[in-house]
Amino acid sequence: MTGPEESPSFRLAYVPGVTPAKWVSIWNERLPDIPLTLAQVPAAEATEVLRAGEADAGLVRLPVDRTFLSAIPLYTETTVVVVPKDHLITAVDEVTLADLADEVLFHPLDDVFDWDGPPGEPAFERPATTEDAIELVAANVGLLIVPQSLARLHHRRDLTYRPVTDAPRSSVALSWPEEATTDLVEDFIGIVRGRTVNSTRGRTKPPAEQQKRRSEPTGTGRKPAPKATGRNPRARTAGTKQTPKRGKPRRRS
Repeated sequence: MTGPEESPSFRLAYVPGVTPAKWVSIWNERLPDIPLTLAQVPAAEATEVLRAGEADAGLVRLPVDRTFLSAIPLYTETTVVVVPKDHLITAVDEVTLADLADEVLFHPLDDVFDWDGPPGEPAFERPATTEDAIELVAANVGLLIVPQSLARLHHRRDLTYRPVTDAPRSSVALSWPEEATTDLVEDFIGIVRGRTVNSTRGRTKPPAEQQKRRSEPTGTGRKPAPKATGRNPRARTAGTKQTPKRGKPRRRS
């Protein structure tokens, strides 16, 4: 005798800087009986979390391993440089990498950018995390280039940021194991893509509905209605001689 079936649920991983709140809210409205659980994971570990089946889908940073994972790009972030509020860079609205060539730039171990060669002057050490690097920027030791969402996530009153116009950009995507594209994954895809609540695109039809469609008769047994021809229904069929209608005889004077 088997025990009761496990209640369905949906596990969503997300990396720092991503805010899934609006999509989670829509999920809770549409699927109130299926709980959605969130798990924040480091960007470098997101792929392994999905591979291990520890989450059904994830909001991750590209690139991902497309041989195992499917991915739908959602948006691309502006790249910014985080600086102290009294830094000279705050006098301008935006900068280029060339403007930062003489600045000490931190390159933390969890940096989301895959630099061929990190710009700026090398720092005395590589901080373990972006959060650690932010602390060093606040100590006026150097600067840090990050996606704008991470600058907002680690916001401090003594720091600000400016866009870097020619720096690499980080794109965020919804990703999941290709071989585990379940109906719940399709539901979440529909939410992030803005599909309506009545959309069934991507979902498989329930077995009962499929069986109902198979059992429905192809005809109703009734004769098809005659096609409209534009003729008077009282008119005789073609080929039958019709007697012309005579008018009333005129009275002779």
